[in-house]
Amino acid sequence: MPTSVGIGNFRRLGEVLTVLRIAFIVAGLVGVIRSDANAAEPLEESLRELASPDSDVVERRLNELAASGNAALIPALEALCDARLRVAPDGAVYYTAPKERTLRHPLTGTIVDPQPSGTHEVEVNNQIRRQALPVLAELKLRSPAEAVRMAAAQELDGRGDAESVAILRSAFKDEQVKRVRDAMALALARWDLQSTDPERQIAALAIARALGTSSLKGELKRLAGATPDASIRKAAAQALDDIESRQHFLDAVGALFHGISLASILLLAALGLAVTFGLLGVINMAHGEMLMLGAYATYAVQMAFERWLPGLVRYYLLAAVPVSFLATLLAGVLLEKTVIRFLYGRPLETLLATWGISLGLIQTVRLIFGAQNVAVANPDWLGGGIEIANGLVLPYNRLAVIAFAVAVAVAVWLLLQRTRLGLQVRAVTQNRAMASCLGIATRRIDMWMFGLGSGIAGLGGVALSQIGNVGPELGQTYIIDSFMVVVLGGVGRLAGTIVASLGLGVINKFLEPFAGAVLGKIVVLAFIILFIQRRPQGIFAIKGRVEA
Repeated sequence: MPTSVGIGNFRRLGEVLTVLRIAFIVAGLVGVIRSDANAAEPLEESLRELASPDSDVVERRLNELAASGNAALIPALEALCDARLRVAPDGAVYYTAPKERTLRHPLTGTIVDPQPSGTHEVEVNNQIRRQALPVLAELKLRSPAEAVRMAAAQELDGRGDAESVAILRSAFKDEQVKRVRDAMALALARWDLQSTDPERQIAALAIARALGTSSLKGELKRLAGATPDASIRKAAAQALDDIESRQHFLDAVGALFHGISLASILLLAALGLAVTFGLLGVINMAHGEMLMLGAYATYAVQMAFERWLPGLVRYYLLAAVPVSFLATLLAGVLLEKTVIRFLYGRPLETLLATWGISLGLIQTVRLIFGAQNVAVANPDWLGGGIEIANGLVLPYNRLAVIAFAVAVAVAVWLLLQRTRLGLQVRAVTQNRAMASCLGIATRRIDMWMFGLGSGIAGLGGVALSQIGNVGPELGQTYIIDSFMVVVLGGVGRLAGTIVASLGLGVINKFLEPFAGAVLGKIVVLAFIILFIQRRPQGIFAIKGRVEA
């Protein structure tokens, strides 16, 4: 009995301790909330005073806001400079986001519900803007977001006034991220290059030599040619040479990257053509319109998401891939069953018929969507890019196109080399009569492979919609290049199509800066003609009749 009583007392003691622990936690949370609220009260009071008609009061409050270093104030101060700050009859201030009418809380940014009535715009003049802009810049440079600090450093670099330089020097001491430090250092170097202090100029030239971009070339040329100090002239000339060498290298890397992204589009366009041309021997002039249909299918999916699934619109591209593929695949199957099937072995009639079909598809799209280009937006997760060097950014949308083209090429190779359908396709391609004798339904193979080629072109349209304009004549731009890729790589050769598209894409981008887009294509076409004269089978020799 005493033991049970002792156990009961211990249990009650444990319950009491648990209750006390919970009480302490709740009290701590309440204390944190109160401290945050107490900290926010002076900021809200300073924000209220921004609506004061007394410019001295506004200036004093702006200094208080700058001293707080609170990045949450940035949207409200941006609204003040853009005349989007509102004041209610009770003195409370709110702001509206760009292209919005709803009022937001100046510190939290949350939409105020219910919306206060009777608000009016806070009057702002140029004097207040001149006072607010340095405060805004200082808060941005202290922001925890790297992108905000980077944008602020670049913005202050363009101003070039003493106040902006002082703000940059102060923030530079505490900046830890190399990318942002480099941007700040360049901005300060641009200012110091104009100094009369030789030590500052030498230090700035060292930074310009290590990090400088072409935007500094004008100032460096001035120093290299007009400065009486020989050491500064020499340092400026060396910095100028280093910047030009670095710029040439970055231009070459950028041209290579854009050439690979163009090659990815050519690959997606030519893959389907290689399949149909290699298997059927059909010169399909409507193949480019399958790219166009794929791009417009992507646009239709985007519009459907914006209308019926606005909360999921950032994922519309994931749905557009299968929709575009199926839409163009079915269009290709329909085209094969109604037209192409009756024209096998008659290349001239096939060429003329598919050319007429391409014109009809273009006109149909014009009637449905209009003659003007339509806007296909990149999802937010494809916005921006990777900055691999100062002045060289690899956009995410082009990187995604390259990865997508590689994935499609691998999928096509697996289909042709590792599936029963692929085995039948290769058999029909190499010897149609023997394949038919072995029981392969050659007509059905023709239909589905023509549809597959069109579906692959539709996937190319999805990729194109993310890096270029979408219009009715989109396919006309790529049809000739696609045929050149197929012929150069070897008709029906998948590996040849990949190598030829990569070569043509990169060569085109390297020729454009020197010869221009049109002359560059002429040079490429002349090269292909000469190459085919020496090697009619293309880069990869054909085994048998035709090999897929």
